[in-house]
Amino acid sequence: QVQLVESGGGLVQPGGSLRLSCAASGFTFSSYAISWVRQAPGKGLEWVSCISASGRITNWAAYLEGRFTNSRDNSNNTVYLQMNNLRPEDKAVYYCKAIKLGRSYWGQGTQVTVSS
Repeated sequence: QVQLVESGGGLVQPGGSLRLSCAASGFTFSSYAISWVRQAPGKGLEWVSCISASGRITNWAAYLEGRFTNSRDNSNNTVYLQMNNLRPEDKAVYYCKAIKLGRSYWGQGTQVTVSS
């Protein structure tokens, strides 16, 4: 059974940090690129970042201005999204998505709220 489980979301003050995790099982994790996608309240899906299967290549949405970084541990089938200097506009449900040759799997999402 394929599973992607995000965790690490929560409430944080502006300027704070959170680290999200995406734990995978049921497929060959190390051969899939992983994207992070978010959905703010009342808005559509917004692409955040992508990390290659090996972890050597990452791409980021320009609006992040370098505040987020990601990494992966293929030995533990987990990808991490480190979010720093969070802003109220970062409030969203964050999803991880595994992608390979047109096949994709989604997690259930984790809520991030940035508020004072």
